[in-house]
Amino acid sequence: METLFACCIGFLTFCGIFLMLRGRTFPVMLGLTMLSYAVNLFIFASGRLTLRGAVVLGSTEHYADPLPQALVLTAIVIGFAMTAFLVILAIRARADLGNDHVDGKLPNMGAAKRESR
Repeated sequence: METLFACCIGFLTFCGIFLMLRGRTFPVMLGLTMLSYAVNLFIFASGRLTLRGAVVLGSTEHYADPLPQALVLTAIVIGFAMTAFLVILAIRARADLGNDHVDGKLPNMGAAKRESR
């Protein structure tokens, strides 16, 4: 179970970093979102994965640690606000610049076409 969970976190991290290295704003936003999901799962796993752990102290011998749950809940709210801000920023950049590249410049792929003419 822990190995599968660690592989899922690693896969989300890999996909997030791969998408953040793209040249357009939408894949960068998706990459940041995937990376934040991976960090949330990592924080949640730091509280030990237990089955049938009670939320309230005193109910059973094993209980769920509330601190990682509170941190993940806070991170989800902050991640949602950050994603909303990035979407608005990307829409504004697209409207002002006319493209959705991260640096605001079109790639120089047209130079090869102009040279062949």
